[in-house]
This record gives sequence, structure tokens and C-alpha cells, in this order.
Amino acid sequence: MYAYFDRDNVALKGLAKFFKESSLEERHHAEIMMKYQNMRGGRVMLQSMLMPLSEFDHAEKSDALNAMELALSLEKLNNEKLLNLHSIANEKNDTHLVDFIESQFLVGQVEDIKKISEYVAQLRRVGKGHGVWHFDQMLLNGGVAA
Repeated sequence: MYAYFDRDNVALKGLAKFFKESSLEERHHAEIMMKYQNMRGGRVMLQSMLMPLSEFDHAEKSDALNAMELALSLEKLNNEKLLNLHSIANEKNDTHLVDFIESQFLVGQVEDIKKISEYVAQLRRVGKGHGVWHFDQMLLNGGVAA
């Protein structure tokens, strides 16, 4: 999504910045999980992933709204997977893993879901065109409207 919004024919630098920072954060989370897996004596086994969308054309929605809705669905899926892992750790009485998931991920997931949900609501209000540009400027300037 970063690469899409950074393109010269899209030029929404605030959205590019948001998605790049989000990507780096998710990578950091993956590295935390891998380090934990190694610490516990496990083996990290990475598998291929589906290629993400690279175009966001939609008749009624802006590309920004379409991308942000996708980001929201991925955050919710991630949260669901973490909750499932937390539940299994609870069932197995693995208090260390329970504490690790709670302290490293769950609070941040809820905060990220709320923030992106608000962005989706705002993008739905502004429609296409100038409203998206203004929203982009808000992201570019650190959350303060330009």
C-alpha cells in the first residue's frame, strides 16, 4: 500500500507514510514473535504469503478508503489470531505465553483497530477528491489537520 500511494500518479504522501510506518511496525512485531519462538526452543518456519493488492480502483470508494478498509480487516484478523493463540495458551496453562501476548500485542491491537476504524469513518465522510487530499495532509502532518 505504501508503494501504491507513493507513486507519482497517486501522490498521497501522508497515506504512503502511514502505510510504510504500519508495515515497519508489523515487521517489528513479527521479529518479536520470532525471537520469542527461538527463546522458547522452537523453530521459526516462514511460509509464503498471498501477494497484496497493488491497485485500489473502486467505483464508489476512494482508493484511500478502499485501502484503509483493507488495513482494518487485516488488523481485525490479526487480533482474532492473537486471541486464538492466547486462548490456547490459557488452555495449556502456559502463563508465560499468555503474559507475552497480553503485554506485547493485545493492547496495541485494540488501539490500532480503533485508530483505523476512525480513519475509515472519516474517509467515508469525505468521499473522493479534495477530501481525500485533505485527509492525506492530516496524516502527513502527524494527525493535525492542515
